[in-house]
Amino acid sequence: MSEPKELSPSFEPAAQDGADLPEGWLQVQSMDLDAQGVARKPDGKVVFIDGALPFELVTANTHRKKNNWEQASLVAIHRESSQRVRPGCPHFGLHAGACGGCKMQHLHIGAQVAVKQRVLEDNLWHLGKVKAETMLRPIEGPAWSYRYRARLSVRHVIKKGTVLVGFHERKSRYVADMQTCKILPPHVDAMLMPLRALIAGLDARDTCPQIELACGDSVTALVLRHLEPLSAGDIARLRAFAAEHGVQWWLQPKGPDTVKLLDEGGEQLSYALPDFGITMPFKPTDFTQVNPHINRVLVSRALRLLDVQPHERVIDWFCGLGNFTLPLATQARAVLGIEGSEALVARSRENYALNQALAQKNKALAATDFVARNLFEMTPEMLVADGAADKWLVDPPREGAFALAKALADIEQARIGAEGAGPLPAGAEGWTPPKRIVYVSCNPATLARDAGLLVHLAGYQCTAAGMVNMFPHTAHVESMAVFDRV
Repeated sequence: MSEPKELSPSFEPAAQDGADLPEGWLQVQSMDLDAQGVARKPDGKVVFIDGALPFELVTANTHRKKNNWEQASLVAIHRESSQRVRPGCPHFGLHAGACGGCKMQHLHIGAQVAVKQRVLEDNLWHLGKVKAETMLRPIEGPAWSYRYRARLSVRHVIKKGTVLVGFHERKSRYVADMQTCKILPPHVDAMLMPLRALIAGLDARDTCPQIELACGDSVTALVLRHLEPLSAGDIARLRAFAAEHGVQWWLQPKGPDTVKLLDEGGEQLSYALPDFGITMPFKPTDFTQVNPHINRVLVSRALRLLDVQPHERVIDWFCGLGNFTLPLATQARAVLGIEGSEALVARSRENYALNQALAQKNKALAATDFVARNLFEMTPEMLVADGAADKWLVDPPREGAFALAKALADIEQARIGAEGAGPLPAGAEGWTPPKRIVYVSCNPATLARDAGLLVHLAGYQCTAAGMVNMFPHTAHVESMAVFDRV
């Protein structure tokens, strides 16, 4: 386990000096990204405390010691934070068997947002030495019933005589005894106990380790991972469950490429981006955002910040199914979507063709190409080969877009004749970097690293940045940043 990282306080007044506290008491000064309170002992040693909030006075029991820090569990709260709230789920907490799906339900949602915004700012500055000129208002949405994507573990616990379906317990490989889950849509929450009963009645109850949930706008899909072929009786039980609960079963006997509908026909799984008149069909194992409410706002804000003009060419890096590409095609002259997976590129082409066919003649989508390429091995030569674009949209996975940012920086360093820079790649004389980049990130640390390259070596300034609360009650931080050519 890596050392926990302390964050700056962001929603309480400055802590008072705790030198005169009773023996054993600790004054919590801040919070880390794992929702642990951070305190200091009289000797200055840092203590990370599960369940504590800034600026509470607490007693804690240390269970792990290192030279410079300790981890502890909350024993008692002597002065409670004004931001502490009653958790909305009975399975949240520090007790044995508590669900580990959420970490911040005890913290007011507004304070959660403030903490995550500070995480973004701290990462940009401390890791990238970058300070955004403008901090954007955080993107917020429903705090409950938001999670339309989830991977639920399934375990037949013989000793307990029951089947468990849900997330793992806190810091454990065991499945939590979840009877309800308030971050799932209400109809899925109501389905948890019937799902347990269904699995318990299957012949294959011991060889079905996982159910993946994928909700579209009007279809709820459940992907059953099964290690052995299903019996005719089990197939009949799945069909009966689907008819009763209005779900669509998909079966996965091996890897993700083996996923197929139990019964063909019926409505297609999809979500809409109404601001752009776009419909996005997808398979339940495709990557889509877990929070459709936030995704709609995210796409609209990203395109508003990018400010694409009708004469401009845009590249959408890490384009996936076309979540940003197709809306961009409603505004730009031409769009290029680039993704690492050939299968995803094929799916994005299908989605483009569908939406082009649905578009009104006077609102046809711009010419759009999709190509597959390993974006983690991007080079200046490859960058030039893709042609110049006026604007970029970058939406990488957690690893970030280091190779892409470095290729852009290498070209700039070669162009200005910086010491140690390599030569300009062939064709770069007529190639121009994008005037603006909007970077959508699911990891503030890799965003900050890439921002450092863009600002300090590639000739950009960070004009705006803001946090996106895609996963309320969790420590996950999504964000976006805008980079303009200096």
